Amino acid sequence: MRQAARARVIVGASLLMMLAGCSEVGITGRKQLNFVPSSLVTSMSVQQYSQLISQSKLSTDTKANAMVKRAGTKIVQAVEEYSKQHAEKDPFAGYQWEFNLIEDPQLNAFAMPGGKVAVYTGILPVTKTEAGLAAVIGHEIAHVYAEHGGERLSQGLLAQGLGTALDVALQKQPEQTRTLLMSAYGLGTQVGVLLPFSRVQETEADRLGTIFMAMAGYDPQEAVGLWERMAAASKGQSRPPEFLSTHPAETTRIQKLQQEIVPEAKEYYRPAAAATTSRSKPPAGGQTTVPPAIK
Repeated sequence: MRQAARARVIVGASLLMMLAGCSEVGITGRKQLNFVPSSLVTSMSVQQYSQLISQSKLSTDTKANAMVKRAGTKIVQAVEEYSKQHAEKDPFAGYQWEFNLIEDPQLNAFAMPGGKVAVYTGILPVTKTEAGLAAVIGHEIAHVYAEHGGERLSQGLLAQGLGTALDVALQKQPEQTRTLLMSAYGLGTQVGVLLPFSRVQETEADRLGTIFMAMAGYDPQEAVGLWERMAAASKGQSRPPEFLSTHPAETTRIQKLQQEIVPEAKEYYRPAAAATTSRSKPPAGGQTTVPPAIK
């Protein structure tokens, strides 16, 4: 009886966290579960970033460093200006932005809450131009803007809590039955919830990042060329099937960019001369709605 009560308490607490943690991502309007305090995520991120930078070899290429900082700064300023013009809260309030270029052959870049951005030199031959680089940085800043880090932590904590409740509820079952059911729960949670949510976040970051680069004065069409080059650069590398991957397949990503994301982003596009400002008003019809694939 005590075990059943404990399981009910855990499930009840998990449901309360779900209700309390519902929020909405700006621009896309997607509902998300996020009950982890942003201050905690930022603190963790800043600490991890500082450690990584201290252990990395920073690039001394003046021109490349300037391009990384210029593209990143223009995107941040454009997003902040857009938020200000639409009376929205500053998504980067209190952030101390840093843009570092790390000497490393990885085709990678990342942005962390708190305004910490790193680009690896290995990705520069693929980005080719500042617009290509802006597509990468815009995508990474979009993860921060949409608070994807806190959302993933929330999903993990919720899955862990419900898993604990299931384990408690199965205490009286035979060991073989418990093992089978817990294994099924773990696989179902990973494949059915966490991985799809991660792919949703990646698609959302593609969408927001392309909009952000357009707001900053970079032609959003350049995002298509970037991901085509990324697909070519990663050809031959082994990767799991899309349903077991945290990222959408390259063909899926490129198709969505061409058919949905770039046309939407062009509504936000300003020429380079106005790169540090965003649209004076949102696209016709007000706030954009979430495409069926992102809901």
